[in-house]
Amino acid sequence: MSKDQPASVQPARRAFLRQSLTLIPVATLASTGLGGAVLADSATPAAAEPARPVTARAYQPTFFTQEEWAFVSAAVAVLIPTDALGAGAADAGVPEFIDRQLNTRYGSGGLWYMQGPFHPDAPSELGYQLKLNPQEIYRLGIAETDAWCKAQFGKAFAQLDLARQQQVLEALDGGTVTFASLPAATFFNMLWLNTREGFFSDPLHGGNQGLVGWKLVGFPGARADFMDWVERDERYPFPPVSISGERG
Repeated sequence: MSKDQPASVQPARRAFLRQSLTLIPVATLASTGLGGAVLADSATPAAAEPARPVTARAYQPTFFTQEEWAFVSAAVAVLIPTDALGAGAADAGVPEFIDRQLNTRYGSGGLWYMQGPFHPDAPSELGYQLKLNPQEIYRLGIAETDAWCKAQFGKAFAQLDLARQQQVLEALDGGTVTFASLPAATFFNMLWLNTREGFFSDPLHGGNQGLVGWKLVGFPGARADFMDWVERDERYPFPPVSISGERG
């Protein structure tokens, strides 16, 4: 739900995907010759059979509390909704992806430079400038968002109706909400980034269950060889394959 997205409860998913394909490594798309074809095709419905219903598998979070899990599950369902084109982020297992990632070195900041000095007001071109790691950003951001929602609407985020949830996320994105522990936009940006990552990840990491993200954009996945399609400027016609061998 970045600022260049239409402010609707059900955003155009193909418009979203045209801007989200940068989450798939550029070298991968370039090597297949599919990047331009996928972007061109994303504006029109795929000439394929209707998407089959997908529901995320049962999962017990190991990082998030139940209240935090409810927030994340509700938020990603707004960011990438389930619609006629297929499963959205919640049904594709993105909450599981985020929970699992937060229990890795990424979550604890082990992959980041986390030494001072910290300059929170520095220009964004200088990179991340807070002393909070991703685990802390989520924990504080969810708590602050729920507290703000209770003060404004009398309910936690996950208990709000869809229109209110959309309104809250847009407020976080726009920085019109003030948090005591971190900038609201910093929390939103991480949630939005991780949601897209989970939706396009290999299912090995918990998200993109049923390979729904890859099927939606025509990405071939971990196929061993599709060099005959390089530079053909056509949508790849075969189903994607995950690292584990699962086929879409």
